[in-house]
Amino acid sequence: MREANGAGLAANQVYQSLRICTVEVRNNPRYPYRPNIPLTILVNPILTPASDETFVNYEGCLSVPDLRGQVRRHCEIKVDAWDREGNPISTVVKGMTAATYQHEVDHLDGKLFLDRVEDATSLVTQENFQRYCMDKVAADVEALVKRYGS
Repeated sequence: MREANGAGLAANQVYQSLRICTVEVRNNPRYPYRPNIPLTILVNPILTPASDETFVNYEGCLSVPDLRGQVRRHCEIKVDAWDREGNPISTVVKGMTAATYQHEVDHLDGKLFLDRVEDATSLVTQENFQRYCMDKVAADVEALVKRYGS
């Protein structure tokens, strides 16, 4: 995950049949507009929408290199899981952080971001995303972070 500048990784992406995923963003050059997320390990996570509000964001994935597409995500989710020491986690995450959690848990449920793309014309290569979309996405994320703090 770190080597490829990913924002998270699910066990099944590395051929492990475990319901475990991780999220982490630390000044990520692949996602320079995303807020930092400390390394978080989720064991047997269950995500529940905490509101009906959603937003659309461009997502990419280490499992689908060089492709981005627009995906609708919940703005706030309740997270129930265990950490890597077996301690319970019960929290609400919001904004871009919520989108990152949803993306990684989708992997554990057998879904890729491509399964959630509502409009196939939004699909772009990484190069074209950086050229044509990144400035608007960065502004949208900045507004989201301002609203939700993450």
